Parts: sequence; C-alpha cells; structure tokens
Amino acid sequence: MPTTPRAATRSPTKRQQMRRHRFLTTGDIADYCEVTNAAVLKWIDSGKLPVFTTPGGHYRVLRNDFRYFLMQHGMFVDDGFFGKSHSRKRILIVDDEPTVVTFIESALRLMGTYELATATDGFDAGQQVVAFKPDLIILDIMLPGMDGFEVCTRVKTDPTTAHVKILAVTGFATEENIQRVLHAGADDCLGKPLKIQDLREKVEHLLGARE
Repeated sequence: MPTTPRAATRSPTKRQQMRRHRFLTTGDIADYCEVTNAAVLKWIDSGKLPVFTTPGGHYRVLRNDFRYFLMQHGMFVDDGFFGKSHSRKRILIVDDEPTVVTFIESALRLMGTYELATATDGFDAGQQVVAFKPDLIILDIMLPGMDGFEVCTRVKTDPTTAHVKILAVTGFATEENIQRVLHAGADDCLGKPLKIQDLREKVEHLLGARE
C-alpha cells in the first residue's frame, strides 16, 4: 500500500536558536532554582522578576534579567548556564540617576548587540563586575558612597579585571575631573547631557567594533 509521506522535519533556524538562548520560560526558571512554578509566578506578580508575554499569553524572561534577579537576591549564578551568549559583549551601566540609566539602556538596546546590566552605586558596581563580568563599564564619576574614581582605580588595579574598558560619564566635565578619572584608569570620558550618537561611537570604539 502506498504510504502517506511525512511532513519534512525542519531544523531550527539560527534565528530561532538565538531566541531560545535569549528567553527563558517559567519552567526553565523553576528548574534552575529548584522551586515550583507557583513560586516563580509569585516573583513575577510581586514585580521582582520582569517578564514579557507572548501572543499566546505565556510568560517569557530575558536571560539577562534572570541573571540580574539572581544577583539582586544573593542567589547562585551558574556561569555555565548563562555563558556569554553568542559572544555578545557585556556592558555594565553604573549611575545613580534613573533617567540616565534608562537613556543609556534604550540607546544600547536598540543596537541589539550587547548584554546589559545596571548598578546604582559603587558598591553594587563592584558586585556586578564580579558576577556579570562586563567587557565595558559606563561609569558615572559622582556616585554615592564609593565614587567613580575609586571604582575605576579598583577595577584597573585588579589583575582579574584590568582588561575591562571604562567609559566615564559626568555632568561635571571639568578639565580637572577628566584628567583625574583618566589617571585613575578610565579609557575615555563623556560629558553629560549625553548624546546618543556620541555614546554609541565611544562604545563601539572601546569594544573594538570600529578601527
């Protein structure tokens, strides 16, 4: 008897594979944390874990948002689980002004080529440098507690992080402050208010995207 031909099985495209690496389901997160799906939904409902919803009404979590959630709550971060997805460069944004952080995040997310994390003070930045392992830090000079000068010095004098590029940003771009932060180890400096094109060009140059 003639058999009905089976539909050809399609291998996932590269784009589909990249999406799978970028997003996690609530089940993925429950498995990672060894908790129930109900516990994950509580984290989402309380606003602790940011999500977006698919057209079918299912929750999805960006891998980088999940990593940041783990770091914020002192939970174990398995570098083997996260890795550096598709060799995308990582950028840590350190600024105590929410509007500045939002501006920088928006400008860089539109480029679609970087993994981003944020910190609001020098101490938080130190923890993120260890956990997130950035390739570049966009660092405000005037921070509460440990200022940007001290953060810069610590990053650049530690052999394990000395390779990390630092782009200092400041609303007090005096010659004295610029020279001081460059002397502390910053690779470049931008004055505020930031301009999108200038910011992107500095980032691309420091991360080697441009000659």
